[in-house]
Amino acid sequence: MRSVKIFGLSTCDTCRKARKTLESEGFNLEFQDVRQHPLTSDKLSRFLIFFGTQLVNTRSTTWRGLGESERQLPEIELLTLHPTLMKRPVIQSDLGLTLGWNDDVRATHLG
Repeated sequence: MRSVKIFGLSTCDTCRKARKTLESEGFNLEFQDVRQHPLTSDKLSRFLIFFGTQLVNTRSTTWRGLGESERQLPEIELLTLHPTLMKRPVIQSDLGLTLGWNDDVRATHLG
């Protein structure tokens, strides 16, 4: 059985769609809500190295609510202070890491 770990928010519609699809395809799924269980600094650093600035969702309500000085903080600080700024879902599997739930990501995980 294939396993994946999804990092996101339980209230995020995109995360819900990804979870539902992967579960229906028979994946063994582990989910981490980054608001309830924040990412460790090591995990966050790894994601930032892999995805770069794409990991920060600058289209989010949280981003729009930030002041200009806060927006200038390093990404790791921003995401530590505001976990909901993370673009999601981040999916970790034996295939590596993917970000979001678009056609390319679905093809990667579902073949």
